[in-house]
Amino acid sequence: MVEILLEGTLQTLYMVFVSVFFASLMGIPLGLILVVTDRGHILENHYLKNCLSFIINILRSVPFIILLVTIIPLTRLIVGTAIGTTASIVPLTLAATPFVARVTETALKEVPWGVVEAGLAMGGSKPYVLFKIILREGRSALIRGITITTVNLISYSAMAGMVGGKGLGDLAIRYGYQGRNTTILYSTVLILILLVQIVQHTGNFLANKFDKSKIN
Repeated sequence: MVEILLEGTLQTLYMVFVSVFFASLMGIPLGLILVVTDRGHILENHYLKNCLSFIINILRSVPFIILLVTIIPLTRLIVGTAIGTTASIVPLTLAATPFVARVTETALKEVPWGVVEAGLAMGGSKPYVLFKIILREGRSALIRGITITTVNLISYSAMAGMVGGKGLGDLAIRYGYQGRNTTILYSTVLILILLVQIVQHTGNFLANKFDKSKIN
């Protein structure tokens, strides 16, 4: 049983963290665009802001279990199969990307406008302001947002087990519920709780570390 639980845990970690990585690669730039194209910001573009926001809202409104089934053809196209741990990364990434974009937008909007103006006044270029001021000043809140995303994906990965995604969700359903093995069922729940606690505490630690207001 220990081997089965260990394998399921490693599969869940693989799905979650690879999905977070790709979702961050796509979501953080989207969130940054949402911020800088807002009214009165350094790259104001009302049309782009509204169109991008509309698309993100549509993607966020689709329940994960429906998204999981709907994009099966896309998943097959990308990874060659719709079943398995690697295949689950595709819907997990698509589900997490708009969420990362929104948490990035929220995090970076916390950066005081006066700091941005000061950077521009000192002759900083727009790319400099984007990467050296806005992202740097908002990194603590951004880390907290990515932490929330990771926690959400842990629960989503359990749902992926319902359609052959493997991982702890698959163990809980196949061996725990259908196989009537309460030991495995409760063990998977306990492991998921521990994973969430570890991710949350790690995220809080990193966010506090990069929060300049808490550095002596």
